[in-house]
Amino acid sequence: MARVLFLFLDGVGLGDDDPKRNPFSTARLPTLEALLDDRRLIASSAPYEGSKATLFSVDARMGVDGRPQSATGQAAILTGKNVPALIGSHYGPKPNPPIIKILEEFNLFSEVKRRGGEAGLLNAYPPRYFESIYSRRRIYSAIPLAVRAAGLELMTAEDLQAKRALSADFTGAGWAAQLDFPPAPIYFPAEAGALLAQLSLNYHLAWFDFWPTDYAGHRGTLAQGISLLETLDAVLDGLIKAWSDRQDLIVITSDHGNLEDLNWRGHTLNPVPALLIGPITLRREFSKQVNDLSDIAPSVLRVIFES
Repeated sequence: MARVLFLFLDGVGLGDDDPKRNPFSTARLPTLEALLDDRRLIASSAPYEGSKATLFSVDARMGVDGRPQSATGQAAILTGKNVPALIGSHYGPKPNPPIIKILEEFNLFSEVKRRGGEAGLLNAYPPRYFESIYSRRRIYSAIPLAVRAAGLELMTAEDLQAKRALSADFTGAGWAAQLDFPPAPIYFPAEAGALLAQLSLNYHLAWFDFWPTDYAGHRGTLAQGISLLETLDAVLDGLIKAWSDRQDLIVITSDHGNLEDLNWRGHTLNPVPALLIGPITLRREFSKQVNDLSDIAPSVLRVIFES
């Protein structure tokens, strides 16, 4: 079985090459640009297939009117179903009862486990997250809900300290800035990327949820968006160097657009990127049947169990 590292970037679409609104147009992203033969992660760069990576666009609207939302988009990725069409609209940010039911019936984590593989979410969650879940002040978003529905545990502060997981910002700086959080390791971005590669070896499907991109799209400045992307690019540098000649696949994609247009504080109608890194045979196997978000889960399963 091949392994898939799924790097989920919340709220990242393929936008125009506009330096006044799109941080992908101006950020210094040498790792991404090297993967794409000096192209930027913008709409005009897709489709692309090179020696190191493949990039193509994925429809996040799925034939449903309105702006794509997090709960339905993430559920579509996780289940292989057109969730907005099933419930009649795009919905988010957190799952409603119909989406919860869909995720509990079938999702990538539970299906990998059912077929005899190992799956896991590599994000660590702080104690107050669990406290808010148990007290019902907070409900799970789609990704941790799918993990729990599969009978898997979410990673904790202890996992972070033991280097079995990473904080949501990769480096641990955001975690350390919270006075009520337990102490945790601090990494340079490239170190975090190398650890991500190492941790993914323990799973057939390893997932990392990078939600700060969506937060920056809603509330950040252009300078903050650029800084965030440059950190992400440095993480990718460490990840790819540690990945080396592995016969496995890195999948980078999103649920809806947002960060690529900072003149608009809501979600965009843009398609999202699918950036694949790994052997060209796996990249082609994954990409041959992907048009919208609901096509992603079948492709992940095909790469893991049939390639």
